[in-house]
Amino acid sequence: MELTGKVAVVTGGGGGIGAALARALAAEGAAHVAVADLDGAASDAIATELGGSSFTIDAADAAAVAGMVESVAVQHGPIDLFCANAGIATAGDVDSDLEVWQQAWDVNVMSQVHAAAAVLPGMLARGEGYLLLTASAAGLTTSLDSAPYAATKHASVALAEWLAITYGDGGIRVSCLAPQFVDTPMGRSAMTTPAAAAWVESMMMEPGEVAASVVEGLRDERFLILPHPEVAGHFQNKANDYDRWIGGMRKLRASFGIG
Repeated sequence: MELTGKVAVVTGGGGGIGAALARALAAEGAAHVAVADLDGAASDAIATELGGSSFTIDAADAAAVAGMVESVAVQHGPIDLFCANAGIATAGDVDSDLEVWQQAWDVNVMSQVHAAAAVLPGMLARGEGYLLLTASAAGLTTSLDSAPYAATKHASVALAEWLAITYGDGGIRVSCLAPQFVDTPMGRSAMTTPAAAAWVESMMMEPGEVAASVVEGLRDERFLILPHPEVAGHFQNKANDYDRWIGGMRKLRASFGIG
């Protein structure tokens, strides 16, 4: 996919990876970039910087997402690329309040379902369109300190796979972004112990580097976009010997003093 002249939407675009994505799309010549975020001031700032439009919405609100898609299409033309990037990281386990699990599910998974539901009819009618779903390396491997995050990011990867399989013959291209640790407040939330902090810091990537990987991945129409290439090896190790991988994750978790 060449981004020149395209109309794009980025949810969670007020900061972090989302803001970097919006900037990268604009730099690649996108005709219009719509920036959506729960933090209206943040999305306004990025949209103003890029000459795009701003939407203060909860990406987990289906009606709000549908309204944004309609507004962008009316004012700027059909949406070529929807980056369903909004996400949250919450600590938790099986004993956590149901509200913690529900919020993780709503933001990390259902926001992407709502995005697909809103843009797919128009894209299918035109016979083309692109969906980028931001998951996480935790969706391919795991999260050592958050069950809701691990489970919902696995679900995000599964949704992206299903969309690619189901709609690929209809001209819909799908990419799944699965970064490891990125220098954002969410990325740094994984620094739960000194040992974990040192490990995370050693792999930390800047949001702009992630966005550059996305541009390259979109150009190649690659399903799995891995800004941290070593994640592919971790994923392969998991598949090759699941029991050994689980044992290794237990040791890693213990070495970080988690739990």
